[in-house]
Amino acid sequence: MNKDQMLSLIEELSNAPGVSGFEDEVVALLRRHAAGLGELSEDAMRNLYVKRPAGKEGLPVLQLDAHSDEIGFMVRAIRPNGTLDFVTLGGWPAASIPSHRVLIRNSDGAYVPGIVASKPPHFMNEAERKALPEITSMAIDIGASSDREVREEYRIPVAAPVIPDAAFEYQAAHDIMIGKAFDNRLGCAAIVATLRELAGAELGVELTGAFASQEETGLRGATVTAQRVKPDIAICFEGCPADDTVMESYAVQTAVKKGPMLRHIDARMITSPRFQRFALDMAARKGIPVQEGVRTGGATNGGVIHLSGKAVPVIVIGIPSRYIHTHYSIASYSDFENAVKLACEVIRALSGPIIEGF
Repeated sequence: MNKDQMLSLIEELSNAPGVSGFEDEVVALLRRHAAGLGELSEDAMRNLYVKRPAGKEGLPVLQLDAHSDEIGFMVRAIRPNGTLDFVTLGGWPAASIPSHRVLIRNSDGAYVPGIVASKPPHFMNEAERKALPEITSMAIDIGASSDREVREEYRIPVAAPVIPDAAFEYQAAHDIMIGKAFDNRLGCAAIVATLRELAGAELGVELTGAFASQEETGLRGATVTAQRVKPDIAICFEGCPADDTVMESYAVQTAVKKGPMLRHIDARMITSPRFQRFALDMAARKGIPVQEGVRTGGATNGGVIHLSGKAVPVIVIGIPSRYIHTHYSIASYSDFENAVKLACEVIRALSGPIIEGF
């Protein structure tokens, strides 16, 4: 795929609604774009698999992982005044939620716009003005005036999924992408791009792309994909949190436009040191810019994949994205492109004996 085609795919995936547990529209998009790349199948969790045709019998299995869900909300209750109580799906910083637009999927499958509202400062006392916002004090306002109107006219039920309302854009002059759900629709696009790049190539591994659901609510989908794929080795693509605007310069490890980030550790996994070294050395040989990260928090699907079967060497190729877990993220297409390049070079170089050495 050329750059314009790839950006079009990223735009479609970024704009698509798909909070945890409601990934249907994202999966439909991925099915369309993965057509012809391998055998497509799904399971009951809406995990999507693309199994590339095997070149030889008995090759080790490599799982390409990315999660299809995004953070969002769910309607918890409908208040008598027509506003909506909600709960979060995934980790949200409460201060980033108020005053943003959202879309609520109603019983007919249509999306109703709303705004996350909180008490205006005019009606706050001094203590409320100084306090950090709490999600329990917020509500979604769709313009209704009664619970009857919400249910009967807007057709919004309890448990309706709610997504951030944000549109993708690409600033070509600065190579900057802005949009929602870069965590982890960028990873989903990277799997498609990698499979397309390697289509027809003779490889030393059998390749399966797995788009996992419900990562943001506890790595749930990948717990299943790892059982089904039974990988001998895995590469996780992730839209990872960029730190270049929030850390002192000496501590920055995930800067936009500096290449993909390969983490050595996070809250759920110590990355396979030998596989990590193999990937970092490959990047150096091929002139692909990369960054190395040591994370004290956060996790990826690698956290469950590396503990599956008889243990699986896993690396995470992260695409730096500023302000993930909010309505908007900022990322560079060049970092996405280099993430795909690195994955392709690593995969081309892998073989059974090399993997056994990890």
